[in-house]
Amino acid sequence: MFYGEGEERRLRAAFGDGPVRLWKWWWDRRHRIADWIVAVCAFPWTALFNLAPGWGLLSAGVVPFQAGGAPALLQVAVLGFLTLALPAAVSLALLVRRSRPNWLMGLALVLLLFLGNPVPGMLGLYSYASWFTDRRRLALWSALVVTAGAGASLVTDSRILVTFFFLMWGIALPLTLGLWVGTRRQLIGNLRERAERLEREQYLMADRAINAERTRIAREMHDVVAHRVSMMVLQAGGLEVNAPDDRTAEVAGLIRTTGREALGELREILGVLRDSADGSGGGAAPTAPQPVLSDLSRLVGEWRTAGMDVVWSSGGRPRPLPAQAERTAYRVVQEALTNAGRHAPGARVQVRVDYGEGDLEVAVANEPPPPRTGGAPEPPMGGGYGLAGLHERVVLAEGVLTAGPFPDGGWQVRAVLPLPHGDVPPGGEEPGQGPPDQGVGPSGGPPPGPAR
Repeated sequence: MFYGEGEERRLRAAFGDGPVRLWKWWWDRRHRIADWIVAVCAFPWTALFNLAPGWGLLSAGVVPFQAGGAPALLQVAVLGFLTLALPAAVSLALLVRRSRPNWLMGLALVLLLFLGNPVPGMLGLYSYASWFTDRRRLALWSALVVTAGAGASLVTDSRILVTFFFLMWGIALPLTLGLWVGTRRQLIGNLRERAERLEREQYLMADRAINAERTRIAREMHDVVAHRVSMMVLQAGGLEVNAPDDRTAEVAGLIRTTGREALGELREILGVLRDSADGSGGGAAPTAPQPVLSDLSRLVGEWRTAGMDVVWSSGGRPRPLPAQAERTAYRVVQEALTNAGRHAPGARVQVRVDYGEGDLEVAVANEPPPPRTGGAPEPPMGGGYGLAGLHERVVLAEGVLTAGPFPDGGWQVRAVLPLPHGDVPPGGEEPGQGPPDQGVGPSGGPPPGPAR
């Protein structure tokens, strides 16, 4: 039986707080209570065996002494020493037998050799065998007890019979019982430690799953909601600048302001979700259908409708790819276009998808943004987690992501995703292929730069 945190919670739920508190008080002090019980019960038995005649090196002198061969005052002093002082010393040694076992064993050897008292030796051997794992020292103490018992039996008439019973009941029995109890205690302790470790691991796994789900929710919110709101803000800003009348410009400005406030609140929510997660990004895939490369034409069309000059091209042999690679490539293009629309409005953006034999390369590069005019709207507020989330996605796909500026002020995001050799079953729809626009984005990636 053991007492752990899980058992404590179950007991509190079943019996309430009062009985559990009393049980815990007793469980924490059970060994000390047992020591006092053993010390009190051993006192009369020690005194009785100290006065037992016929065994021990001093038994030949104690019997005539007790029969009246000495003054009465001396007899009272000796009897008090044998029946009070020595039993009290044995009881005190029993109270500290788990911290000072040598005191009890030394006192047991003296009483066994000179008075033939086996009680302290039996208790000492049992205590040492059940509480300590030093088997060499246990064997040494056992040999000393056997030697002391053999010396005490020299003065008896029936040495063989007394020695046999002493070896059986005074040595073998307490040793066997003590070793069994000690082994059982170690086994229970190991099981208790294992149960507590498994319980802690279970809580850690649950907490890790919660954190991974929070990270996944934050990533999906950024990829989907922030992308849509950013596009809405950009379209409203363009409408505000080119509005044919004041009423339309006022409404467009209100939409743009509301969208910026929504992006700010979304950034706070994403910060709370990511701060409470461990950033592992190992959550399960969402159950809703996720966009793949076949959806790139729709994504590029939306940004062109919003006024962005997007040039899309592809190379290599388009073919079905693993679902994870297609989803990751789509998110890379989506996040790069969102960043280009936010930080470089009006700049030309080139999207390049290369289907290699062993990898899939996605590169999105924008030219330097044109100078802003006085009436141009400010770029919408970003969440600050876009490239960090992309890096998590690409790492999960065992790919490499680089992002950084060009010397002329442009910016490029480039991801290389490894692909399995040979044809693979399609992970979704057939990957789409962009329209044959002229112009190809840079094939080489810039040196890694700060995330934006």
